[in-house]
Amino acid sequence: MYNIAWVDNEKCIAEKGCRLCIMYCPEADTIMFDESTKKAIVIEPRCKGCDLCKVVCSTHNAITMFPVDPTTGQVIRGGEAGESAALGQAYAG
Repeated sequence: MYNIAWVDNEKCIAEKGCRLCIMYCPEADTIMFDESTKKAIVIEPRCKGCDLCKVVCSTHNAITMFPVDPTTGQVIRGGEAGESAALGQAYAG
């Protein structure tokens, strides 16, 4: 099982200039600035679950990691995230 990031729009302050999650995500074009909502948004199929965005957003806690069901590929909202992939694991192979 792996995790993906999810942004809580109620807590995200990207419209005020905070774009740390976007800047620090090691996977290009995975966390983007949504012009319509003025919030960060995760492109779920690209997320490797490395947890770095959650770490840099620790002040506002706007990012939550949710598990993905390995058989269906569906995000389990409200599910308890499993162990985060280390960067080496997330990007191996």
